[in-house]
Order: sequence, then structure tokens, then C-alpha cells
Amino acid sequence: MVGVTQKSLDDIFNDFLENKRIFLDKASLTQKHTPENIPHRDEQIMQIAKILAPCLRMEKPSNLFIYGKTGTGKTVTVSHVINKLVEKSKEREVDIKFIYLNCKLKRVADTEYRLIAQLAESFGKTVPPTGLPTDEVYNIFYKTIDDKKRIIVLVLDEIDHLINKAGDEILYNLTRINSSLKNSELTFIGISNDLRFTEKLDARVKSSLGEEEIIFSPYNALQLRDILQERSKQSFYDNVISESVISKCAAYAAREHGDARRALDLLRVAGELAERDASQIITEEHIDIADNKMEKDRLMEAIIKQPKQSQIVLYAVMSYYEGRNEPASTGDIYEIYKAFCNNINLKKLTQRRISDLISELDMLGIINARVISQGRYGRTREITLSIPEDTLNRIGLFLKNHLEL
Repeated sequence: MVGVTQKSLDDIFNDFLENKRIFLDKASLTQKHTPENIPHRDEQIMQIAKILAPCLRMEKPSNLFIYGKTGTGKTVTVSHVINKLVEKSKEREVDIKFIYLNCKLKRVADTEYRLIAQLAESFGKTVPPTGLPTDEVYNIFYKTIDDKKRIIVLVLDEIDHLINKAGDEILYNLTRINSSLKNSELTFIGISNDLRFTEKLDARVKSSLGEEEIIFSPYNALQLRDILQERSKQSFYDNVISESVISKCAAYAAREHGDARRALDLLRVAGELAERDASQIITEEHIDIADNKMEKDRLMEAIIKQPKQSQIVLYAVMSYYEGRNEPASTGDIYEIYKAFCNNINLKKLTQRRISDLISELDMLGIINARVISQGRYGRTREITLSIPEDTLNRIGLFLKNHLEL
């Protein structure tokens, strides 16, 4: 039996190697790739470049906040401009140091201590993971970056996650850091999917930012098609993918709030499916299958990554709709949420904070929270589920077991 299994595996691997290749460069469809050309972001590229240009004269540029939904090209555009600025700074022998941190990654920016320690390590200074007072970690960071004259540009991607986990005091400290430096100057770029991010900040922090803002609008289907056409030239061999298949992929992604990241992932998964089928081309059927697969995987992944409080809120919404047809209000969900918290001895959040978590789940597309006018009785929110029927049971079972409800 072992020999037959081994032969079968050999056949699979040999067939894969002998079939016509689909991908020329699969990496160009991944998030880590920064393309040379970014369609439909010329205006934003010019704005960012003009804001950062003073670095080339060793002058501190303004702090910059960039907003836009997931997949609107925020990170890739910033990376593109920074790469070009680095090239120019080397030509002019100007000392510019860029640091990029994704604040959504665990153990990178979940506390103020860890973030500053991570920044110090970007300059080659090792800081113990715990044990020092936060003020001492700041002092180590100050001394490390102030050893010579330079401009430091700190990019904090998913900055709203940093503030949610570590509080906004860290943002205040970063804006005040230059008063403690003699040689270096630091500016930062915050990137967020939350358009209302700064509304949650303390007034003292807001006044210290002195920031400029750039908004990235979602792509439409035609713009996504242009992006996919550009990337497909780098990603696939000739005659592997047709215009109609690219258009269908763009249409699917446009349906998801103009998410270019999803469009590129969809194209990559469809290519992988074509390879497994030993197909010489990517068909529309491959796009359909990839879309269905990704939707289920993405939804489950998003729910797994949510904080425990958000998971309880989602399970409260799901529980409300067991045997009910009328839309839920925030108050309805809050009552169920409180009961769940009592069951597992978890500290209850305020109804206002639960309302914020509902908005975040709405932004992720997991639920739909629609504001309804009731005339002279004011406004209320109707909360419904956006989870496909065929995945409800799997998600419900995961939440029940994970939360021990």
C-alpha cells in the first residue's frame, strides 16, 4: 500500500512539473509586492511625494494620516513613494531612515512598551521584552535615534489597532518626541481603514498632531480591471488569461467595496486552481470557484482574529436571529451580550462601546448595521447578519466552543 501511495504522489508531482506553467511570477500578486506602476493613484502619489519632499533638505515634513477602506492602495502607494524617495536620498547623500510597522501584528504594537522597543530594535538596539519602566525604554530609544543628524519617517500601518490596544497616549508622546531630540527629527505616517479614527482621540492628542490627511476612495470595476491587467502581465505567461476573465474578476472585487487586494488574491487563487486542474488557461469557472472558496475562508479568518468582546457581540447577534425575523436594535444585542458576559464571568463593556464594536463588525462586512430614521422619535440602528447561510452553523459552532458559552 505504501508503494502505491508513493507512486501516486510521484505522479502528482511529475504531472505538475510537466504541465504548462500558469505563473510567470506569482509574488507580483501578493501584498509584499510594490509595483513600479500604480494605476489610478497618481493624485495620491503626488500628494504624498510633495509632503515628504522636505526630507531631501533635511527638513521635517508634516505628520500624515492616510484613510481608506481595505484594498484601496494605501500601503502600496506609500511604499512606492518611499522607495523612490530612498533612491533620491542616496543620490543626494541625505540620511533618511524609514521604519514600517504593521500595528495589527501580534506582539508588535499591543503595548506602548513593545512598540517603542520594536522601534529601538529597528536601529540595532536590543531592548528586553519586559522588565524596564516605559520611561526608560523611551530614553533608550531617544539616545539610539539621536546619535547623528537624520530624518526619521515612521510608517504605522493599521494605526487604529495600536490606539485600540495601547491607548492614544503613545501617539501624543510620538508627536512630542522632537522636543527631546538634538540631532534627529521624527515624523510619522499613520494608515487606517477607519475614516473616523481621529474622532476617537483625546482632544490633547488631536491638537498635537498637526497632521495632513489624504483619503483613498474605493476602486470601481473599470479601475480594478486596469490594475489586474497591469499585474497579470507580470504574473502570468502569455495567453494564460483573457480579457473577459480579468473583467469578471474585477467585477467580483468591485462588489466588495472596490478592494484591489481581494481582486489580486482572487486572481492568484484562480491561477492556483487552474494549475491543479492541469489547465493551460484560467477560465471564468476558476474565478467562480476561487470566489466561493475565498469568501468562506476570509469570513472565518476575520472572525477568528476578532477580540473576544467582538466575538461575543457577533454571537449575540447570531443568537438573536435564532427563531426571529424582525431586525435587532443595539439595545436588543446589548441585553443578550450582558447575559453572555455573566455566563463566562467576563467584564461587561458599556452600551456605547458595544455600539462601536457593532460598527467595526459592520465595516468588516460581518453584520449590517443600518441607521433608520423614526421621525420625531429619533434614529435607531437595524442590525442584521451578513454571513452566508451555508457558513452560519460552522461559525456559530466555532464561537460557542471558543467562548465556552
